[in-house]
Amino acid sequence: MSIVPHTVLRPFGVNPTSRYLRRHASLGLRASSVDATNRKDDLETESSKKKRTKKSPLEALHDDGFGSVTMKDYLEAARPMMPKDDAGPGPPRWFCPLECGRPVVDKAPLLIFLSGVDGVGMELILHHKSLGKVFEVCCFHIPVNDRTPFEATSSAKSPLQAILPLLEVVPSNLPVTYPDLLRYLIGNPLNVAMVSIQNNHSPQETLQEFSESLTSMLPFVSELAHVIRMDTLVWKLKLLKSGVAYANSQLHAVQAEVLLLASGNENLPPSGEADRLFKTLKKCKVRYFRNRGDKLLMEDGFNLLTVIKGASMYRRSRQRDPVTDYLPPTLSEFKRTYGEDFKLFHQLLSPVMLSTMKDGEIVRGLSGVPDKGPVLFVGYHQLLAMEMFALFEGFLGEKKTVIRTAAHQVFFVGNFEILRQELSLFDAFSMYGAVPVSPINTYKSFERNEFVLLYPGGVREALHRKGEGYQLFWPDQPEFVRMAARFGVTIVPFGCVGEDDFLQIVLDYHDLKNIPYIKDQIKSFNEDLTGIRDTVKGEEGNQTLHMPVVLPKVPGRMYFLFGKPIEMKGMDNVLTDRKEANQVYLQIKSEVENVMSYLKRKREQDPYRSITRRTLYRATRGPSAEVPTFDP
Repeated sequence: MSIVPHTVLRPFGVNPTSRYLRRHASLGLRASSVDATNRKDDLETESSKKKRTKKSPLEALHDDGFGSVTMKDYLEAARPMMPKDDAGPGPPRWFCPLECGRPVVDKAPLLIFLSGVDGVGMELILHHKSLGKVFEVCCFHIPVNDRTPFEATSSAKSPLQAILPLLEVVPSNLPVTYPDLLRYLIGNPLNVAMVSIQNNHSPQETLQEFSESLTSMLPFVSELAHVIRMDTLVWKLKLLKSGVAYANSQLHAVQAEVLLLASGNENLPPSGEADRLFKTLKKCKVRYFRNRGDKLLMEDGFNLLTVIKGASMYRRSRQRDPVTDYLPPTLSEFKRTYGEDFKLFHQLLSPVMLSTMKDGEIVRGLSGVPDKGPVLFVGYHQLLAMEMFALFEGFLGEKKTVIRTAAHQVFFVGNFEILRQELSLFDAFSMYGAVPVSPINTYKSFERNEFVLLYPGGVREALHRKGEGYQLFWPDQPEFVRMAARFGVTIVPFGCVGEDDFLQIVLDYHDLKNIPYIKDQIKSFNEDLTGIRDTVKGEEGNQTLHMPVVLPKVPGRMYFLFGKPIEMKGMDNVLTDRKEANQVYLQIKSEVENVMSYLKRKREQDPYRSITRRTLYRATRGPSAEVPTFDP
């Protein structure tokens, strides 16, 4: 299946974001039936908009409501929108689901949802609450018996298109009871029945909930089979077929950003079709879900808003601003990322977080880190940036704070979208606060009192050579010190060690560039990247992207120590005196080196540095028990 959530187009003839639609458009009530007087009373004037209280921004780990809706809710909502009488409920129309509520962000963009073959328009119901917080959601409903023609877009390679001639000779009043046809309308019943079933339940509880969910679907499936008759299905397939040629002829003219979601099991559209669209559309991003069916929106664990955020597609103006348009991770996303996707990785790292109080005392946890921004964390970048997700989890879990990481442009530029076609670390970086490294983005983040993470060593540290572990490659450019002084930022130097307990470099950059084919690949890959440090001489300016060959080790442990905060407020002399700014810069660098030396020394005293000891500890104390470490 393909979904293109577009945030600027509005349907013709009706404004779907009008407040009267939200108030009165209960499921199945058409907008045209609302009395004109009610419209006039409910529409907001410009003056009332100006007086309206500004909405507070979303907080990290807020409850987005995702996972609270089950298939039973969908069945109950869809039933009144599919009447059995031949007259039908009227023409196609737009409606705004009540479950979406009012957006909690300012200038929320419009998200238009076009219904699938069944025409109900409620396939988005599992996502109404989460999308409704950041979008003005408007859905399109096509009654079962409506025969209004329209030019649509679809794939001519749909499996059902091949049997369309056969379906045309089937009696028109025959119900759609064939299993494969029902799967085309409602998706895989087994996947759909798993919606909202908690992953932390025992096998017996999971089986019980699954059985109840599947049983509750059976009456609706039977009802659906008799409501959507064969002539209706044939009509819908003809509509799709008629739109293929028109859509293909217009694809080259599409200038809008497009996010294409392609499933794998039922191949609707097939992966080859998704590849074709990716190459044809000028601003297209593709995300493949190879283990899911064509009813992607109605399957367990699929969060549409998460995909939109990960693909950096959410924006509230003509151009996306990575700082102001950022949406923090929700509680459900956090649980999914660290409770499922990265659970094993987290257990392998078993990170130890230490911080320094104002009096110099080192304590476990982040109590020594300021609670309010703006704060700038400056530290060492470990091999392959392996410390990043431990940092994200630590600050979200303990302080409910997002760290805005100044990241390399390769994570964001469209030229390398081919690298991101599977949901990956690239998308996760965007979701958890990464922004393209630039002075303007840092400036905006400080202006918004955010927590910012900066690695002066950049790629050169994260992709260091053999024998260069824990060596800083900082350029002689103290600009971030001046900007921090301007905004009164608190700078927190930090260090982390552990990369040498997990990975061993076998082939580094010096080795790879001597291999002809790989050398050409590295050169080609880096040609399209704008040089971040072209003016920096020496190894500090060597920011060539490549992938060193590494071998895993028996896992040790990851350690973090955040040094004593440096208050930049009131240090106005740094703004004008370059020598003074450089002095602070060297102080921060020295503190980072001291912190790493401390951690390398103290980790030798950790009785649980070995993964074997930690595994035994968790086996006796529980998987969520905090494993002890050395005494700071």
